[in-house]
Order: sequence, then structure tokens, then C-alpha cells
Amino acid sequence: MTLNLRQGVTACLALSLVALLAVPGNFPGLGTDARITLAVFTLATAAWIATPIDDTYIALGAGLALTATGVLDSEELFAPLGDDTVWLLICAFVLAAAVARTGLAGRAAAFLVGGARTVRQLVHLTTAALVVTAFAVPATSGRAALAMPVFLALAKVLADRKRLVVMLALLFPTVILLSAVATLIGAGAHLITVSVLWESVGERIGFTEWLLIGLPLAIVSSHLAAEVVLLTTTRRADRQGPVEITAEQIQEHSEQPVTGPWSAAETRCASLLATVIALWCSEPLHRVSPAVVALIGAVVVASPAIGTVRLKDALKTVPWSMLLFMAATMAMGVALADSGAAKWLVGGVPLDLSPWVFLGVVVLVSTAAHLVLQSRSARSSVLVPLVVAAAVGAGVNPVAAALASTAAAGFCHTLPASAKPVTLFAEIPGVPTYTPRDLLRLSVFLAPLTAALVLLFAVAVWPLLGVPVR
Repeated sequence: MTLNLRQGVTACLALSLVALLAVPGNFPGLGTDARITLAVFTLATAAWIATPIDDTYIALGAGLALTATGVLDSEELFAPLGDDTVWLLICAFVLAAAVARTGLAGRAAAFLVGGARTVRQLVHLTTAALVVTAFAVPATSGRAALAMPVFLALAKVLADRKRLVVMLALLFPTVILLSAVATLIGAGAHLITVSVLWESVGERIGFTEWLLIGLPLAIVSSHLAAEVVLLTTTRRADRQGPVEITAEQIQEHSEQPVTGPWSAAETRCASLLATVIALWCSEPLHRVSPAVVALIGAVVVASPAIGTVRLKDALKTVPWSMLLFMAATMAMGVALADSGAAKWLVGGVPLDLSPWVFLGVVVLVSTAAHLVLQSRSARSSVLVPLVVAAAVGAGVNPVAAALASTAAAGFCHTLPASAKPVTLFAEIPGVPTYTPRDLLRLSVFLAPLTAALVLLFAVAVWPLLGVPVR
């Protein structure tokens, strides 16, 4: 009943706004292209919120509508597919397929968690391992899938301590979502943000710049969130018992080797991955695009002679639907900015605010947006163009505002359906996991904590890293 009511209200509001936009006398100063763009955006957003239609299908339909009406030309619609950040993501998925094939992730996880002797050590070592995966596996859903076998192995080892298993089930998606901000390839929403900033204000954020800005926030927020998960999910008695997890125990529940000598394939894959990451991080020194570095790595890792995965098999792991969604929403963002629709939308908003108040509002709205739009990329495609336009009007650095919005959108833990990693770990046959009540209890503490942390970084930390507030 609640869902039907929400669908009905959303549809009525969307159709009413579209009807108002269709009347030429309404909204003076709003051009034809801007009217069409707002109407298409309104219908697309309503469809994302209130219908079960695939998000990618809706985005492609919206992009096609904007092209058919002349707001976008065909080159602008298809150009995002050739963007270097999209190629970076494709090649990163090929590299991730090689990592998954060799079992490096399981070996690294076994090495880290094997050193835990207390529950708190286990939590923070697991958190550190999950943060590191942001460099090897693009997108949160891919990292969740890669981490699932490790969690299942830990769950079986700790089967006699049910509350710890539930805590770990909640810890994995929480850290995966919050640590995504560490790298440019951590989430598709990051690529949308970079595209909007480039098209709107001519600011280009590369892999190294994003790493410098996002990694400190990812580390701090992930470990603070780990403490919140630990304290809200377990009792003192659960935390007091010792923990002894050996690599041999994990090996009993893992299909791939996590102990013993490294194979030749593992050594080659680890060396290549380390080289690629090093080249990504040192881009200012050699000036080679991260996308080109990733392409070289993908070609090498899939080569017949020294590769560890066939290119055909690796390309099957690429989420082409997500890439098409990103390309379509990037084009929609261009239409929103170029048509003047975004500027008009924020024109009536009072912008005579201090920078920290403005950023506080941006962070608050972005944190809560997952309750309405479940797709993180969809949230960025709607919010970031408006945030950038509003920031320009308010005298706030649009880069700082866009990054704050994107980082705050990383919180999406309130409901099991709020994010794919949360959904994935919510229902695991034969393994005790969290309930919607556990998520709500966690969100009560974690939502204000992460929002305050993002605001603190935007106001006090990022200016020291080259992203001023003004």
C-alpha cells in the first residue's frame, strides 16, 4: 500500500509539473530547450523512483527523447561512451576479472584477518582489506561479489558466535559503500560527477586528484563506521572473547588456494596490478592517462602468453548495462547544464548563505537522497548538475560542492534495497545475517556521523589538498 501510494503521488507530481511546463505562458524566462529538458528529467526521475522499469532503459529513453527534440545532437548523446573515464572503467573490470580468477583477493584477506586476536582487531583488519579492494575492483557491486567468498569462510569459522557473524555481514557492505570514494573507479557516480564538472565549469579531476581527495575520507569514514557497526550490533560479551582465525581454516571453506606458495599466475597478476596502481598514482610524473595505463594492463593480463584470463571471459564481467546508464545520464547532465535548466532551477533558491551552510545543505540532501532514488548513479545524475549550478550562484567552489554531494551519497544503508551490496549481504542462505531493524539502528548513528565527516573534510581538509571552499 505504501509503495502504491508513493508511486501515485510521484506520478501525479511529475505529470502536473510536465503539464505546467507545456504551457508557454508559465515560467517566463525559461527557454524551449530548458522546458523540454526539465520535462524529460522530471519524467525520468519519477520513473526511477516509482516504477520497476530498468534504470538503464529509462536513461536511454530520456537521452533519446532529448536527441529527438533537438536539445542534444547525436554526437552529444554518443560521446560519453568514448570518454576516457568509461574506458578506464571497462579496463579496470578486465583487471578485476584477472584478480578474481587467480584468487589473489582471498589470499590477501586470509593474510590480513589471520593476524586478528580480538574482535576489534578482526573488524579493523577486515575494514583495511576492504578499503584496499577499491583499487583493484571497480564499482561497489563488483567488490561485494568478490568479498562474498571471504565473508562466507569467516562465517563458517565463527559459526558458534552468531552475533559476530551478523556483525560481519553488516560490516562488509557498510565499508564497501563508504570506501568507494577512495578512487575514481570506486563507483559509476564518480564518473558522472567528473563529466558534469568538465562540461559545466571546465574542471577536470583525474585519478590522482581524486585519490588525494577521496582516500583520506575513505579511510577515516570506513574505520569509524566499523566501530559503529561493532558497537550497535554486538554486546560487550560478544566483543570480549578471543578470536583465532588461521589461513588454514579459511582455506577449508574457500575454493581457491589462500595458503602455500604463490603460483606463477598469481605472481604475474600481482606484479601487473601493483604496476598499474603505481602508474595511476604517479600520473603527474609521467603524464600517461589512467585510461591508457588501464588499457595496457588489460591487454597484458589477457594476453595469450603471460595473461591469466581470456579477454572474452573478462569482458563478460563488464556491467555493460551500467556503462550505458552512465553514458546516457552524462548526456542528460550536459542537456541540463547547456539548456539553462539547471541554472533556472536553482535561480529561485536563496543562495546568500555562508559556504559551510551551503555545503551542509548539499551534504544533508545528498545523504537522504537514497531514500528516494536507490540508484547511486541516478542520484548523481540528478543532484550534481543542480549542485554545481547552485554553487556557482552562491560563490562556492563547484568542485568542492560536487565532491561533497558525491561523497555524501555513499551513505545508502537505511533499507535492504538501498544499495546492491546491502541487498547482497542481507539474504544469504544458511548464514545468519542482519535484519531491516539492524539497518535502521545502524543508520540512526551512521547517517549523521558520515554527513558530519564529509562536511568537515569539505570545509577543513580538502582546502589543504587544493580544493578550496570558494
